[in-house]
Amino acid sequence: MITNKNGTALSEHESKKLLKQYNIPVVDELLSKDADDALKSAEKIGFPVVIKGAGASLLHKTERGLVHIHLTNKDAVQKACDKTIKEAGDDLEGFLVQPYIEGKREFVAGMFRDQHFGPVIMFGLGGVFTEALLDVTFRVAPLTEGDAGEMLDQINSKALLGDFRGEKTVARNLMIQTLTGLSQIAVECPDISEIDINPLLITPEGKPIAVDALVIKDDIIKDTKFLPPIDPEAVGALFYPKSVAFIGASGTLGKWGYTLLTNVISGGFEGEIYLVNPKGGTIAGKKVYRNISEIPGTVDVAVVTIPAAFVPELIPEFKEKGIKNMLLIASGFAETGEEGRKKEEELIDQARKAGVRIIGPNTMGICNPHINFYCSGTHFRPKPGSTSILAQSGNMGNQLLAFAELQGIGIRCFCGSGNEAMITIEDYLDAFEVDAVTEIVMLYIESFKNGRRFLESARRVSRKKPIVLLKGGQTKAGNRAALSHTGALSSDTRIFNAVCKQAGIVKVEKPMDLLDLSAAFSSLPLPKGNRVAIMTLGGGWGVVTADLCEAYGLEIPELSKELIKKIDRILPPYWSRSNPIDLVGENDMSIPMTVMKKLLEWDGCDAVINLGIMGKRHMVTRLTDSVRKCDPNSSSEFLDAVDKALAESEKKYAEHIVDLMEQSHKPALGVSMVMYEEDNTVYPVKGKQYKGVFYPTPEQAVKSLSKMYEYHKFLEREESSSSISS
Repeated sequence: MITNKNGTALSEHESKKLLKQYNIPVVDELLSKDADDALKSAEKIGFPVVIKGAGASLLHKTERGLVHIHLTNKDAVQKACDKTIKEAGDDLEGFLVQPYIEGKREFVAGMFRDQHFGPVIMFGLGGVFTEALLDVTFRVAPLTEGDAGEMLDQINSKALLGDFRGEKTVARNLMIQTLTGLSQIAVECPDISEIDINPLLITPEGKPIAVDALVIKDDIIKDTKFLPPIDPEAVGALFYPKSVAFIGASGTLGKWGYTLLTNVISGGFEGEIYLVNPKGGTIAGKKVYRNISEIPGTVDVAVVTIPAAFVPELIPEFKEKGIKNMLLIASGFAETGEEGRKKEEELIDQARKAGVRIIGPNTMGICNPHINFYCSGTHFRPKPGSTSILAQSGNMGNQLLAFAELQGIGIRCFCGSGNEAMITIEDYLDAFEVDAVTEIVMLYIESFKNGRRFLESARRVSRKKPIVLLKGGQTKAGNRAALSHTGALSSDTRIFNAVCKQAGIVKVEKPMDLLDLSAAFSSLPLPKGNRVAIMTLGGGWGVVTADLCEAYGLEIPELSKELIKKIDRILPPYWSRSNPIDLVGENDMSIPMTVMKKLLEWDGCDAVINLGIMGKRHMVTRLTDSVRKCDPNSSSEFLDAVDKALAESEKKYAEHIVDLMEQSHKPALGVSMVMYEEDNTVYPVKGKQYKGVFYPTPEQAVKSLSKMYEYHKFLEREESSSSISS
């Protein structure tokens, strides 16, 4: 073994002995002390053979010319030994003799320990292409067999695992065994920091064999300290205050102590509101108390907007008054640097000893529309619903609230979590898991306090309700921004993407995707497959949507003969008779309603996307407006009746789709021909489980459907894994 800054490296032979103990297939080999012994070993194994220089410090043998392959006789072995002795010098401790194994396919597998998530298993294309193509995938240990199988299917070069140029399909069970074996080592041997198997060679018969391996031990096992978990019930109680005190209340427009106060009052909060400011007097018609002790009643949540330097002085007053919850708006803590981080740690230690829970600091607030409690930095007030939003950026969170209000998406609660000095994203996830009202979780995150706990909590939540996530800080520039914004480094993007896969998190790339997915998950049944029928008022939109479906992993199946016969009775003879179905510009609203019914009844598709039926009324109202202006003989009553009839027919169309989804349990997503600002994405229907969903663009509909299918596959995998384990 050799020790360097990365730890203690086991020799190749020692490394393989360890792997073999965990049922990882390794090449048979003999360790020979000198050239004569190597000759005997070669004869024992049988030609052709491979000769490698062995030694604790010989970690990169190929680069030093210490690997000699396809040696077919004793003379070749002797020459190889002589060259190895010359090249290795004093580092040489012996020779490894292996059978020469032919194989056209090489993969790589390994393990390393990530600073956020712990042991990570890696698999991908190996040999000389590993670094050049970076065709690799990751999962956090421990791995299930399902996780390992998913890794095999995820690499771009997965075709190499099948029949290839006369060589047989790779033994999938042995590949899975290799990856789960690495996972077992990672869990059982915390002193092993890294494992590298490259190449994992595939024989012509399809058997994987580790022909080279490196294991590194780290004698110093790091014991990371994490924040203690917060009781989920206590987190939930923060969003149901019966009384709120504003510490630092202000009557000045633009100050936080005024912005939050006016939002809470005008939002219709029915609980007690107390104002605290040393100057006393009145603000917004309410009495202002000079200090906390003067407040006559109990306080469930105290909203603190005073400067950071004065916040620690509040803790003894909170303890004496019995205030358990603080919404700390003030900035000037860990996000400012090392000095601010120390101030934050001292404050949290003091608060924890006093029994005070803190949201923030550096937060833009919280809201719960179900009790008309809107205590955030911007005065947007979405309606009550089932989507819980947590954002590590207050600005991003408030923007999402604004979009939700405009699109008619109901919100269960919102929290700008700020620096998460005490209550972390993991605590919020645990609270969302047990909250009966939350059906969808929406996250904007930049970092974690406890990556392993995040993975475990997210996986539990995802089994019950979808998590839709947007991550900031995925590029080098983004990492720097996240550091200055939250005081914590973001994890490597590839590792985090793997975490999302394992946890069933629906990861998106743009802020608006969060709302699109929230609309879909809160309104539609999950698709049971990826086959999509498309119904369009115009051919071009159908073509574009079909292309998008293929790009996002959705299939466009051919229509069955039986279905074509049924639609022949509905559409003119010149309709397309193919998927997408072009309605050839028919204006009779009963036609798309009838075709939609036939499609959702068809067992050949799992979802329907309808394009251009909704929103037609806007085109017609433009026409009727023009008629009013230019034709003095036109009948206003008639034109008004046309506008009203179209609005009513679109309402009936949305209700019809919801009725059909209730019967078929298949999602039907719409794309409006034209959307005005007053048009919502979501169309609720009284007394119905599902809602109509109509997006502005085909891409939004297709992307949302593909993500819903991705989540459905996760639930299937989890169900399959649980049934196997039981």
